[in-house]
Amino acid sequence: EEPTAMEKFASPGKGNGLRSSKAVKPGELLYRAEPFAYTVSKKRLGGVCERCLRRKDRLLRCSQCKVARYCDVRCQKEAWQDHKRECKCIKSIEPNFPPDSVRLVGRIIFKLLRQSTCPSEELYSLFDLQSNFDKLSEEMKDGLGHLARTLQLYLKVEIQEASQLPPALDILPTFAKVSVKTGFLAVLSFPMSLIFVFHAKP
Repeated sequence: EEPTAMEKFASPGKGNGLRSSKAVKPGELLYRAEPFAYTVSKKRLGGVCERCLRRKDRLLRCSQCKVARYCDVRCQKEAWQDHKRECKCIKSIEPNFPPDSVRLVGRIIFKLLRQSTCPSEELYSLFDLQSNFDKLSEEMKDGLGHLARTLQLYLKVEIQEASQLPPALDILPTFAKVSVKTGFLAVLSFPMSLIFVFHAKP
């Protein structure tokens, strides 16, 4: 059975949203898609596959960075496009390790540079998401500025100049999109599942 069609809508003063375009039954699957970008949080490293996010006692370790872990060779191969450039970045800052949001924004940048697309973008692309950066306090903006400087150091081995970044990507608002723990953004920041799954409320 096909999932119910979803549509975007704007809620004045509240931002963007999703809703079903037809009547649904409680518990019915509404939409399912892989997120554009995701990463395992630092506290989960070593116990979760970086591709499918399954918990497992024994995982294969990336022979280069020694950080990323996978269920098997298949998961490792499927994850390689997302891990290839970040692998060098992780190695370059040893023994330090980037904050979760820095690693996630790094992945977003590398994916945009590859011009890679994702089915979930049919609903909202990264550029559709609201950052609310202008509404943040100066203290929060300073915190995002610190993350942006940390990102610069983290990416240095792969990206040396701002001209190498994806066109139209503004780093501080991007951090605001992935660091604010509300609604859709929380899924991007701390995914516990590889899949976005929306169900109708009972």
